[in-house]
Amino acid sequence: MKVDAVCRVFTFKEGMLSALAHDLEIEVGTLSVEVAEDLAIDARFDATSLRVLHAMSDGRATTALGDGDKRKIEKTIAGDVLDVRKYGEIRFTAPAPTPEGDGYRYRGELQLHGATRSLEVVSKKQGDKQIAEIVLHQPDFGIKPYSAMLGTLKIKPDVRVRVEVTR
Repeated sequence: MKVDAVCRVFTFKEGMLSALAHDLEIEVGTLSVEVAEDLAIDARFDATSLRVLHAMSDGRATTALGDGDKRKIEKTIAGDVLDVRKYGEIRFTAPAPTPEGDGYRYRGELQLHGATRSLEVVSKKQGDKQIAEIVLHQPDFGIKPYSAMLGTLKIKPDVRVRVEVTR
């Protein structure tokens, strides 16, 4: 059964010139999440559909970025970070989960940037949604975190991914 889902990616700045950069909230615009009767998951995320929603400061959205800035960042993510022409799809598959509290523990595989890694994700119930958050270490998938100005301006190698599924 196909379910409604939203996926957001949060990136965080670091480096000597980090004051010039922004933490970001990015949305995956196109995704498909299939949940079987036994709650096994097959989720596909279109890496070409990442869209910068806004810059973040202290966990809150800001208006620091204009539309042109957002498009430039999206182009850099697509071409320089994720190489979406070669790796256009991100996929997570997991067999039936183990119940945990009001959510589930999934043990599956994430295919990202040409690498496949085992991944454990725990969801929690919030209203009519199951919400899962996980920190991904980009180098584990062969991704070099964005860096500029000889490394004095860069994005931390860990990004936070949040998926909300409504059944």
